[in-house]
Amino acid sequence: MSAPFRIRNDGVDLFVRLTPKAAMDRLEGIETSADGRSYLKARVRAVPENGAANQALERLVAKALRIPASAVSVVAGGTARLKTLRILGEPATLAKSVEALGEQSAA
Repeated sequence: MSAPFRIRNDGVDLFVRLTPKAAMDRLEGIETSADGRSYLKARVRAVPENGAANQALERLVAKALRIPASAVSVVAGGTARLKTLRILGEPATLAKSVEALGEQSAA
């Protein structure tokens, strides 16, 4: 299984599969698709209109990683379920935090 993120010089890119209009905001662990790519599964209550679901996802991930919301942004997949989030910060620390997120969410 591959990791649901890619390390960059300025942080990490996190791959997420988002489900909007859920009963509650939460992260649900890591899912591997048929093509072998891994995604962090996330659900948000917000509707997918005017970027509300994307903003809710950014806040959810920032809160889970205990970083400022301004450090998280959707950089690809703005209107799709599969998204790429850019998370700015120290890459090694973020990578460990994201791995731990996937493990905590799956438990």
